[in-house]
Amino acid sequence: MIKNMCIDPVVLLADPNGKAWPIASEILNYLLQKDLNVRLVEVLVKDFRNKEKKIKIKENVRKSSCFFIHDSNKHPEAWFFELLAVLEALKGSGVKEITAVLPNMAYSRQDRKDESRVAVSAKIIADCISLYANHVITVDLHASQIQSFYKVPLDNLYSLHIAARYLFEKHPDLLGNLVVASTDEGGAKLARAFSERLKRLGVDSEIAIGSKFRPKEGEVSDYKIVGNVYGKDVLIVEDMIDSGNTLVKCAQVLKNQGAKRVYVYATHGIFTQGFGIFSDLDKIFVSNTLNQEGHPVEVVPLTEMLAEAIYRESKGESISKLFD
Repeated sequence: MIKNMCIDPVVLLADPNGKAWPIASEILNYLLQKDLNVRLVEVLVKDFRNKEKKIKIKENVRKSSCFFIHDSNKHPEAWFFELLAVLEALKGSGVKEITAVLPNMAYSRQDRKDESRVAVSAKIIADCISLYANHVITVDLHASQIQSFYKVPLDNLYSLHIAARYLFEKHPDLLGNLVVASTDEGGAKLARAFSERLKRLGVDSEIAIGSKFRPKEGEVSDYKIVGNVYGKDVLIVEDMIDSGNTLVKCAQVLKNQGAKRVYVYATHGIFTQGFGIFSDLDKIFVSNTLNQEGHPVEVVPLTEMLAEAIYRESKGESISKLFD
């Protein structure tokens, strides 16, 4: 570490009792192999009897470039308050700059006013974070327009190239006769991007797009698939799985139209209804933006991508080149 003493210190921060701590530890190990003066500092979270929280940074972080790696598994309200409390504590601690590392951005589905008298919650989050942080790093935002809500730079990391490479190396048997599918028209761009990533690896695939009508939130009816899937293996690409109702409907229709096997890759696996409804899916791949310990899924690790983004940000290098 002596050779790094002249380099501005970099501090990673995380709650040692949270599920982001293992990710922070892996990021630390990655960065220790680089030319950085880096350490990992604990964020202490104390709950009072009335459920209020007290946040404390355990060590001195003055003049450091700080990266708070937040736990996306926390309840959204706790996630929001703890995030702002940590950022405020850092801002009052004389740090050089503050970056919020948010593997899964909460409230990102509420990105527009789709009916009268509703809050655009994604903008509330953006406005509050922008008060304290100098920079934000997240993964696969639900809607790209959310970036425009921020008054500070936001880097939205794309997991598609990691997932495509993972499948190419670990599961080449799934890619020989492949259709990449989206559950709805809104995800068509994502499916095409994934297909393009596979093509760069020498894997040709076709595209299929689902079309759905929602009579009300959480329900799907009149569902159709546009594209030829007969006798094909189908990989559905999603940014998140919440209840999974649309995904299950898509898998059922794909099987009815002659699909041989149906898989899914989703960046954020929330699974609010558990796993009992996914019997029509032959395999589920998700990333580690959310903890999946004990779940019947295969995890695609994105930790190295996050670590490299932190390294490039701390060195003033391009993050977008990660995806070239």
